[in-house]
Amino acid sequence: MITDIEQYFSNGCGRCERFATSDCSTRQWNGGLAKLRQICLSMNLVETVKWGHPCYMHADRNLVIFGAFRNDFRLSFFDAALMKDPEGVLKKQGPNTQYPDMIRFTKNNQVASMKPIIESYLQEAMGYAEEGIKPPKQQSEIELPPELLEALDSDPDLAEAFYGLTPGRQKSYVINLSSAKKPATRISRISKFRDKILSGKGAMER
Repeated sequence: MITDIEQYFSNGCGRCERFATSDCSTRQWNGGLAKLRQICLSMNLVETVKWGHPCYMHADRNLVIFGAFRNDFRLSFFDAALMKDPEGVLKKQGPNTQYPDMIRFTKNNQVASMKPIIESYLQEAMGYAEEGIKPPKQQSEIELPPELLEALDSDPDLAEAFYGLTPGRQKSYVINLSSAKKPATRISRISKFRDKILSGKGAMER
């Protein structure tokens, strides 16, 4: 996966064989992604790279992340449970996503036409970050590490595969990730586990 932000806009995320080719999804949506980037930077969000994608932060919290696919590109909100969505533009990433958390674009020029809405939603998310407001924790048998929750929120394919695992397989990943002391180590492990999760396997399975 890429670690430099400029690589994403020139070559893609580095997570598949289409990286740095004309077939990369970021090439198709370059205009819209560039406009999203411009909007985020104009609001003084901190630009970083996480999970191979542009991620924008405020008050030391992840706010939004970009995603480019063959049929669309997306602006996804991390703390979607807090978002009020007065314009009704937020959609769910997939059937296992609990809250509508993304604005989905199917045309590059949609970003410019939705600029006031995008800015108001980012402003709302920034307010929650500044005030330290977080979504209520969901009651579940397995408490997922925050890095895994963020990865699932930003990767719909990974989320669908993970939530389709048996409780025992889910727990095997939680145990493995929880044993790591540093967030960076947990993020690295999640990246290495991705293919295994997509294959329906547990952390210790080959």
